[in-house]
Amino acid sequence: MSHSFNIPWNQLDRRRFLRGASWALALPLFETFSHPRAIGGESQSAPRRLACFYFPDGVPMPLPEDPAHEDWAWFPHGAGRDFTLTRCMEPLESLRADMTVLSGLSHPAGRNVHGHNNADMFLTGAATGTGDMDYQNTISLDQVFANQVGDQTRHASMVLSTEGGTGTARGAHTMSFDRFGRAIPAENRPKRVFDMLFVKDGTQAAQQLAHSQSALDDLLEDAKQLQKKLGGADRARLEEYLQSVREAELRVQKARQWMHTPLPSVQADHLDLEVSPDQPRAYLRTMFELIALAFETDSTRTATYQIGRENGVGISDRLSQAIGFPAAHQLSHETKQPDGWKNFGLYCRFLHEEFARFVSRLKNTREPAGEGSLLDHSLLLFGSASSAFHLSRNYPLILAGGTRLGVSHGSYLNHAGTKAYRGGWKPGDQEPWTQKASQEDLPLSNLYVSMLQRLGVETTAFADSTGALVGV
Repeated sequence: MSHSFNIPWNQLDRRRFLRGASWALALPLFETFSHPRAIGGESQSAPRRLACFYFPDGVPMPLPEDPAHEDWAWFPHGAGRDFTLTRCMEPLESLRADMTVLSGLSHPAGRNVHGHNNADMFLTGAATGTGDMDYQNTISLDQVFANQVGDQTRHASMVLSTEGGTGTARGAHTMSFDRFGRAIPAENRPKRVFDMLFVKDGTQAAQQLAHSQSALDDLLEDAKQLQKKLGGADRARLEEYLQSVREAELRVQKARQWMHTPLPSVQADHLDLEVSPDQPRAYLRTMFELIALAFETDSTRTATYQIGRENGVGISDRLSQAIGFPAAHQLSHETKQPDGWKNFGLYCRFLHEEFARFVSRLKNTREPAGEGSLLDHSLLLFGSASSAFHLSRNYPLILAGGTRLGVSHGSYLNHAGTKAYRGGWKPGDQEPWTQKASQEDLPLSNLYVSMLQRLGVETTAFADSTGALVGV
C-alpha cells in the first residue's frame, strides 16, 4: 500500500539515513536468523516442515467431448480412491499413495479477477483490489507457520522464485508476505542460496552485522529527533516505516546468536550452482534440491518457490524450452491450434516430472530426527491460482507428504463434482474468466486451516476460511 509522505526527510542526515534505510529494507527474510535453542539442547520430536510451490498460466482443461480430454486434461478421471491420472499427470503415478489431488477450491476474493492477477494472493487469500493505489495484502500461509517455528532454525524462512525479488502488485515474483502484507523478496541465484545455507564466512558476516547495527542505530536516533517535530498523521506514517527498521534490528540481534554455530556440511558435487533458467530442467532441479538440503539439515522448516511469473513476463517464461517450446505462456493461448492441448499438457508434464523428482527425493531420505522419511514429516503444496484459460476458479492443487502428521493420501478430492471441467473451452467461446461462476467453490483457506493444524499451529481460521477442509 502506498502512502503520501509530508515528512521533511531533509532534516535527517542524508548519508546516515540512506545507509540505515538500505540495510533495513534490503535484508531479505531468507536471512532471518533465530535463536539456536534446537541445537545442543534437549532432544525433540521430528520437526514439521512446509514447502509451497506455484506455477503460472493455469492448466489444460479440454472439454469432455474433446478428444484431447482423455490424455491431456489436468484433473484426474474418476474420484476418491478410484481415479486415473492423465498423461499430463502421469509422472506422479508412483507417488499417488503419497499425495492428494484437489479440485473445487479457490479464493472467494479472486474468483472474478483475471487469472494473471492472483499469484500474490495464492498463499494469502487477500482481496488485493484491481489497481495499484488500493493494493493491500495480508500474511501468507508460509509466514504464519514460520512465525511459530522460525525461532528453532538458523533461517526462519526460505523464499525462492525463478525471477527473484518481489515484482509488482499483481505481477508478483514472490509467494511470501509478512504480517503487514509486505512482499518478502525471493532469491533466485542458486549459488547465493547455497552460500547462505552452507558456506557463509563468519568473519565477513560479523563485519556485516556490525555495519548493520551501526547503520540502524544511526537511523533510529535521527528518526527519534525528527518524530518530535511531526504532526499526528506524519508521525503515524513514520512509525509504520520504522517498524521495518526495528524488525531488521531484531534480525541482526538474532543473527549474532548463530554466529559461532557451525554451518551444516553437505555434499554438493552434484549441484551446478551457476546454472540459470536458460537451462530450465537443470535449474529447477537445483532449486528443488536446495530446498531438500535445507530441510535435511534443519536449516529451515519453511520454504516457498514461485516457479514462474504470471502473464509470460520474465525469464521464467522460457522454462518451456526444456521441452522444445520457446515460451510457456504462449502455450496456454494456443490450445485451439492443432495439438494445442497436447503441447500445453507436455509443459505441465515437465513441471510434474521435476516436482515428482523432488517429492521422491524427500521420500527416499531418512528423517534425521525421527522415524520415517523427510516426506513423512513435510507438507508440500503444489498449485496455481487459475485453472482454465485465465479462470480464477477451481484451482489445480496437489498436496503431498505429511503422513506422519496425520494426513491421509491416495485420493482425488473432487469438490467440484460433475463440473470439475468447467472452464474448458472450444473455438468461438468467450474466455472462461469473463463468465460469472455457475457454482461456488469451497474457500481454499479451508485447506490452509487443515494444513496449519497438521503442522501443529493451534488455529481454527485463516483469511476467509469457513472451517477446516474435511478429508485432509
